[in-house]
Amino acid sequence: MGVVIIDGSTIRDFVNDEAAFTKSIDKGFTDLDLNNDGVLSRSELRKAFESLHLIESHFGVDVAATPEELTDLYDSIFEKFDCDHNGTVDREEFGNEMRKIMLAIADGLGSSPIQMALDDSEQSLIKQAADLEASKLPA
Repeated sequence: MGVVIIDGSTIRDFVNDEAAFTKSIDKGFTDLDLNNDGVLSRSELRKAFESLHLIESHFGVDVAATPEELTDLYDSIFEKFDCDHNGTVDREEFGNEMRKIMLAIADGLGSSPIQMALDDSEQSLIKQAADLEASKLPA
């Protein structure tokens, strides 16, 4: 477990580093594309968001949601990613939506630094942003 201090510029710099961001998006997409067909299905994207446990807890307290509520929520997330409404999410759609999410996080953070504990083995986009910033610091 590592502790990082980031603000909106950390995230924004990562997103604006086209090579680093594209590499991270490509890896994330490939990891999510379980059947290697080059697109994300509704179930593949749902598994990814379920693994984040964003809905099941609120400030560390479990929140009960019916299966129907969860399905509705995950369907709405999928629809947001599936910009051309063809029933799948391609690499470009995935990258565009992840860029929007990361920039929204950057806007939310603004210039106020926050301290975050991140699992060293996890390669989340936020951790990659912090790692990119750290790599630019003099040794």
